[in-house]
Amino acid sequence: MLHQNLKNYNIILASGSPRRQQFFKNLGLDFSIELKPVEEIYPPRLRHFEISDYLSQLKALPFKAHLKPKDILITSDTIVWHNETALGKPRTEAEAFQMLQSLSNTTHEVITSVCFTTTNYEKTVSSVTKVTFKALTEDEINYYIKTCKPFDKAGGYGIQEWIGFIGVTKLEGSYFNVMGLPTDVVYRILNEIIA
Repeated sequence: MLHQNLKNYNIILASGSPRRQQFFKNLGLDFSIELKPVEEIYPPRLRHFEISDYLSQLKALPFKAHLKPKDILITSDTIVWHNETALGKPRTEAEAFQMLQSLSNTTHEVITSVCFTTTNYEKTVSSVTKVTFKALTEDEINYYIKTCKPFDKAGGYGIQEWIGFIGVTKLEGSYFNVMGLPTDVVYRILNEIIA
C-alpha cells in the first residue's frame, strides 16, 4: 500500500489548514507540516483553475532551494469560481453575507489545485466540483455566519458545516475537494511519483 511504499520518503505538507492535515492523517500518510509565508497575489489575467494552479505553485517556491532528494512537498490552493469571478475568503460578516447571497439558488465551482514538488519533479493537478445551493433565506445566511464564522473558507462556507447540510442540493465531483483537498488526486499522484 501507499503508506508502505512511501516509508523512505519525507512528505512535507505546506498547509496550515486543519482539514487538509486531517485528510493526510486519514489517508494513513506520515508527514510533517512546514509553513512559509507567501503573499497570495495572482495576475488579474488568470481565470478559473489557472488561479489556483498559480497560487499552489507560488506556495512551493520558498521551499525549492531547501528540498532534499527524498522530500515530496505538497502545496495547494482552493478557490470558489462563480460568475466568472474567484471568491476568496471573506474578511467581514458583510462580505460573507454577500458571497453566500450570490451563491444562493445557483451552481458554482470549487477548484482545488495541488502542486507536488521534489528536487527533480513538479506537477500541478486541479480538481473541479460543481456545487448547487437551494435558495437561502437571509435568516439562514445570518445564522450560519454568526454560528460558524466562515472567514477561513473560500466562498464563505464549509460544505461540512450547517449551511452544507441544509443548503447543498446537488454535487458533481469530489466532496473532499470542496472541503479543500481532492484526496483521490493526492493518492494517485503520490503513487505515480514513487512508481
